[in-house]
Amino acid sequence: MALRFQLKAQNELEPAGRSSIPLPGGPEVSCPNCHRMLKAREVRENAGTCVCGHHFRISARERIAILTDTDSFFELFSELEAKDPLDFPTYQEKLRKAERATGESESVVTGYARISGQECCLFVMEPGFMMGSLGSGTGEKITRLFELAASKRLPVVGVTVSGGARMQEGLVSLMQMAKVSGAVMRHSKAGLLYLTLLTDPTTGGVTASFATEGDIILAEPGATIGFAGARVIEQTTKKTLPKGFQTAESMLKHGFIDSIVERKQEKQTIAFLLGMHAGR
Repeated sequence: MALRFQLKAQNELEPAGRSSIPLPGGPEVSCPNCHRMLKAREVRENAGTCVCGHHFRISARERIAILTDTDSFFELFSELEAKDPLDFPTYQEKLRKAERATGESESVVTGYARISGQECCLFVMEPGFMMGSLGSGTGEKITRLFELAASKRLPVVGVTVSGGARMQEGLVSLMQMAKVSGAVMRHSKAGLLYLTLLTDPTTGGVTASFATEGDIILAEPGATIGFAGARVIEQTTKKTLPKGFQTAESMLKHGFIDSIVERKQEKQTIAFLLGMHAGR
């Protein structure tokens, strides 16, 4: 199926800023799961995963390069930037710091892509930008992407990583949950597929809205998924939570997600699901 609208190409798929894969002290990185010392180059070549199966956090651009076909990603709505609607103290400074660290102007990258030949609209959240927090710019970019996808009869694939709504924007941030959810609903009523991939961590307002509204919900192994943090829940309920609470494995066991997919298999899995729902 040919692309039915003209877009500006985004050919540079290397990370725009510093990698989200932590590199303390030089070219090696310690795995928090098995505690091996790994060469950073080998971690990147292994799609940001350790030999033990631990999935490191990676940047939005790195994930786009892993998921999409070569030169198929066309970035959309890059002109939308994070705003400071409440003139919150030190917020502007934090935004500039996040921009310098990631090369992004908001906590999500949106665009059109092909995944093993399957056309879709794609949004990928950026963990290095204030831990993928949901701000007004984030919500606006994702909302516009769903509206475009509905008008062009395209599925949406969303990759989430977030610490929740951005407190510096107050209610303006919280209303993005409802705004994006409304766009998801209109896209769904048009009979179109929405697939989400939850990565570590997907929490707070993003979990309570568009992250878990997908027709198909996938997750990476070991990803933390939840609304409130475990400590807050224990302090509120006065109960000790079971081991592994809020992990992807626990979410799968309790029917909250549909499948856990390792990073190296994500492109193949998503392409298969897109093709199946497109009747191919």
